[in-house]
Amino acid sequence: MIDRNIVKVIIEEKDSYPVLVITGPRQSGKTTLCRNLFNEYEYILLEDLEIQRLAKVDPKGFFSRFKGSLILDEVQKAPELLSYIQGIVDQPGNTRQFVLSGSENLLLSNQVSQSLAGRARIYSLLPFSSKELKNKKLNDYLLHGGYPRIYDKNLNSYTWLSQYYSTYVEKDIRNVLNIKDLDSFDKFVRICASRVGQILDYSNISNSIAVSSSTVKSWMSSLKSTYICFTLEPHYKNFGKRLIKSPKIYFYDTGLLCYLLKIKNEEMLETHPQYGNIFENWVVSELFKRRLNLGQEPDYYFWRNQRGNEIDLITETQGKLDPIEIKSSKTFGESFLKNIKYLNKLQDYDKGTLIYSGDESYNFKTTKILSWKDI
Repeated sequence: MIDRNIVKVIIEEKDSYPVLVITGPRQSGKTTLCRNLFNEYEYILLEDLEIQRLAKVDPKGFFSRFKGSLILDEVQKAPELLSYIQGIVDQPGNTRQFVLSGSENLLLSNQVSQSLAGRARIYSLLPFSSKELKNKKLNDYLLHGGYPRIYDKNLNSYTWLSQYYSTYVEKDIRNVLNIKDLDSFDKFVRICASRVGQILDYSNISNSIAVSSSTVKSWMSSLKSTYICFTLEPHYKNFGKRLIKSPKIYFYDTGLLCYLLKIKNEEMLETHPQYGNIFENWVVSELFKRRLNLGQEPDYYFWRNQRGNEIDLITETQGKLDPIEIKSSKTFGESFLKNIKYLNKLQDYDKGTLIYSGDESYNFKTTKILSWKDI
């Protein structure tokens, strides 16, 4: 079993909350992590239809069957249980703990925040990060992604991701989210893949697939709630210029992104016109994983004004916007720092980071030049 970086923070915090919630995409390793980390707890899979029926029809009877601490896997299948868990953990002298796992982010998080506010700690477990996989080539990370089963069984990533995507559409989209026009939805997902790292334009996408903008927005919420995509919001700090206020779109896993773009091998990847966007997506998702694995919010943004000046990523540090630029080139050029210099001039700041696909990390004047290996 490959050690998961998020385990450290879960172990540190597990005694501080009676309920731990672990969300993430299907097949990201949630069940394996829960059963190994909490092996003394009884494990209950709520995808089992008989157990699910009992949980929905008779929640009190359900909990009377299990006396100790529990792992409830796919708990979004029986959200009725959450209010009863609240009653159990609020009892004086309660020692029972609950670990809740599910693959629907927004739905599960909203239900938890309503029923278990102040009692639950929510974690997001994403596919493997490069730090967890270790010692792969850059293109291996980009092409194969990080879903554990690919590495556990040494599978062909393109074939497995094809099945993963089909199962996702059939199980999550049709059955859970009730999207009936699967062909149009498939076109929508693939259009999102073709526009990764770009400003999200709902009207343009709706015109491309002949559905309403409201439908596109609903479908985007579905992609986000099931951990396929996420959006990077723009930072609104005003430097006297009009700023872009629409988000950019990224995928949590570049292996799935490459599958959707029909990239089957390394040669196709290296010559693909969107290689730079795929590399940018990988860097952004890696930084998000790092924050989430530390139990922190990934408080990254991008910055762009109407003149086209743009910074790929920024974090706010002591009132300043700390700029991060991403370039897929293996060779550093000073021209890559143009937008960092532009933003820094507006805010009287002189630091920044450039992440590139070269192998060496070093400082260039006041900017950190960071290899993909060291992010």
